[in-house]
This record gives sequence, C-alpha cells and structure tokens, in this order.
Amino acid sequence: MNKPIRRVSVFCLILVLALMVRTNWVQGVQAHAWATNKNNDRNKYDRYAYPRGNIIVGGQPVTNSDFVNGLRYKYKRSWIDGPMYAQVTGYSSQSYGTSQLESLEDGILAGTDSRLFFRNTLDMLTGDDKKGGDVVTTIDAKAQKAAFEGLGNKKGAAVALDPRTGAILALVSTPSYDPSKFSGSSKADQDAWTAVNADPNKPLLNRALRETYPPGSTFKLVTAAAAFEDGKFQNPSDKTDTPEQFFLPGTKTELKNASKTEPCTNATLQDAMDLSCNTVFGKIGSEVGGQKLRAQAEKFGFNNAKVDVPIRASASVFPSNSSPDGTAMDAIGQHDTRATPLQMAMVASAIANNGTLMEPYLVDQERSSTLAVVSKHSEKVMSQAVSATTAQKLQQLMESVVQNGTGTKAKIDGVTVGGKTGTAQHGQDNSGLPFAWFMSYAKGADGKQVAVAVVVEDGDSDRNEISGGSIAAPIAKSIMQAVVQGK
Repeated sequence: MNKPIRRVSVFCLILVLALMVRTNWVQGVQAHAWATNKNNDRNKYDRYAYPRGNIIVGGQPVTNSDFVNGLRYKYKRSWIDGPMYAQVTGYSSQSYGTSQLESLEDGILAGTDSRLFFRNTLDMLTGDDKKGGDVVTTIDAKAQKAAFEGLGNKKGAAVALDPRTGAILALVSTPSYDPSKFSGSSKADQDAWTAVNADPNKPLLNRALRETYPPGSTFKLVTAAAAFEDGKFQNPSDKTDTPEQFFLPGTKTELKNASKTEPCTNATLQDAMDLSCNTVFGKIGSEVGGQKLRAQAEKFGFNNAKVDVPIRASASVFPSNSSPDGTAMDAIGQHDTRATPLQMAMVASAIANNGTLMEPYLVDQERSSTLAVVSKHSEKVMSQAVSATTAQKLQQLMESVVQNGTGTKAKIDGVTVGGKTGTAQHGQDNSGLPFAWFMSYAKGADGKQVAVAVVVEDGDSDRNEISGGSIAAPIAKSIMQAVVQGK
C-alpha cells in the first residue's frame, strides 16, 4: 500500500472512531438530557401516543383520553365538567403544554415516572399498550360543585379544607375555563387559547392559590389570637379599653367603624368581633405591636413562600416594617396585609383544629394503570398556630359571629358553625368596590368537619352593607352543608 492511501485509511479510521465515540457519548451520557429537553417535540408526540392516566375525584375520573388517531397524535385530552375542575387539574394541550396537576404529575399520568418501570417493562414483554397512571385527589365532588355553583358568574375563589388532615375538599376560582377547548392542535384550539389569554377577567388565573387580597376583617381573628397568646386578654368576655374615637397612632386620621361607633366603645372582645369593630382591633394591633402580630401571622402560614399542595401557592404577606399607624391598619386586614383564599382557609382550619395547622394537600394517591398504589400522602403538622386554650376562645368568638353578629347567613341547623365576615377596601383611596370575604368552619354531629374561605371580588356596590356576610357567607354555607350534611 502506498503512502498516500495509507494516510487516507488512517484518517478514515480516526473519523470512524470519532463517530463511534460521539454516538456512544450521546446515547450513554447525553441521552437523558436530550430526551427531557423542552424543545424535543418527540416528548409531545409520545405523551399523546397512548392513553394518558386520569385525575380522580370521589372515585370517578374527571379527565379522559380520546382516541383521534392523527398524523402526530393518537390521543387528545378531554375533561368532564372542565370549568368546574380546571383549577384543580390544570390543562394538558398538544400545542401549549401542561399546567398544575397535569404538569406536576405528568410522570405518573404519562406513564414515564421511574416508579412505573416494572409495570411498563411487563407491558412491553406482554405486548400490551403503554398506559399512564392515575392521580387521586382529595376533592369532595359535592363541595366542589357547591363552591362552583355558589360563585357562579362572580369573580372570586373558594377553598375548603378538612381541619384534621389538611385535605383540600374544594378548590374553585371563577371565572374559569374549559381545558378541552384548546387541548388539541387545530385552528379552533389556537383560537380558543388566544381568546382565554386575552380575556381581561383572567380565567387562567388560579385565584384560590395564586392571587392575594387584603383579607379585611377576617384578619381580626389573627389579631385576637396574638392578643390572647400575649396575655393581653384572658377571655372573649373581657372588655376592651376602646375610645369612642380612635385615631391612628401618630396621626390625626380617625379610624372609622362600619357599624355605629357607640357599641364599639369599650366593647368586649366578643361584641367587637360580632360587630367587626375596626377601632377595637386597630387599637389592639397597635398595642400588641407589629413584631408580635407578624410572628402570630407566620404561625398561621403567612410569609411562607413554599406552601405547595403540590401546586405552589403565592405567599400571603404580613409586613415587617410598617409604621405604627400602618400596623393598626394591618391588624384589621388592610394596609399591606395580603392573603390568598387558601391562607384564610388555613387560619379557619387551625382554629377549628384546636390550634394545630395541618399541611394542606390536594393529592391523596398516585396509582399505576393497574390501580396499584405508587404513593400515598402522609398527613403532616405544619405548625402549632396557637395553643388549644386560645383556639377554643377563638372558636367562641367565631361561633358568636354566626349566632349573633355579621355572619348569621351561615347558620346551619344542627351543625356547629363559626365564621368571620370581611369587607376589604382596595384601589386608590379605596375607590374600588370592596372584596367580600367569609371564612368559617363547620362541625357536624357525626364528626365531619370543614374549614372554608370565600372571597368575591368587587362584591358589593352598597358600601354600607357588610358584603362578606351577605354575599360570601351563603356560598360558604353551601360548601359546609355539602361536606357535613352531604347536600
């Protein structure tokens, strides 16, 4: 062999060896990175190449995988009562990806989770088609329906929890959307996606978990909790040293009451909660101080940026650097205090559960396609928000609000109900229509319990009306009835 041919042969051998090294590097080292790359369209096609697992509510699927046998996709996701469950499930779209449980539980639903390896291997050996697993939620179908129908065409949200476990029994945000309308890849799906994103009412926003509002007078329970824990008061019947006119500390700005001023003057804690006296709780907040109020709020879950259910909730906020006058306003749920509906349901839940706040959760089980349990949730204590003694005093206050105060529209015959109304001002110089709040709990004779928070945006055009009691309380009542009475 002459010298030029030998050189060419050696060069070609080097190229072959380089190609072999590169091929093995890609297949052996970079395979996972390429397979999971967000720009790898094969992942999208594979996700819909076989039936996707279902999301389960009350033993029944609220999702389907419809056979379409398209060029690229064989299956398409669809929903049963899509708008009712959209904020629980999220969407799964051939064109626009996934969200919420459809995203967080994609490995189980798509059948790609490593815990399903044995099942997938067995299916491959037997020639069975690959199938995704199921995600079993904690949602109570009746409570979810009551919340969705109660909110109706209003803009708002509702959350219901089991105080003893933290299980989320209802999770609704309105206006909602139908994920089925853009689950495919057609022109109609594209138009539906464009429309839902352009809607000024933001139907894709999960207001129950991702929107924070001034909690208004519902926060007065946190302020009362701080006062009891600090030893400022011993009993709900204790009188407060509240003047007829209370001026925000360091200012000449008078804090007004929604009710007549006279009943709030030197009122007992119970009467002040029944009437929702701003002067009483503004003054208590300023005396307890911002640091202790903040510490108490944080025991209920405020300022926690890692509340995952597993969908991550926005952090509810109690400020750390308010001026004395700001602290008085923070104490009545205004100024810089903000909360998600989930957060206020957590406050009601901890009070109902004798001070113990359970970690909220939405997924009870993950299952394989053969219904074998892959994982099951373990209940966890999130914090001891208040002592059992303080919790029982707060229960007295809440139950009095429903029996004698602003929350009478939440009464349920034969059921112990505690609640607190709230009408939160917002906008420049409080120019916006108020947010209507109601947070509550119910305990049935058979041991069933539920804690609820409802918020309705722009809930009342009549500023003289306690809109939380008139608009939000009936919605909360229907949710509580669904859980404790099965209605």
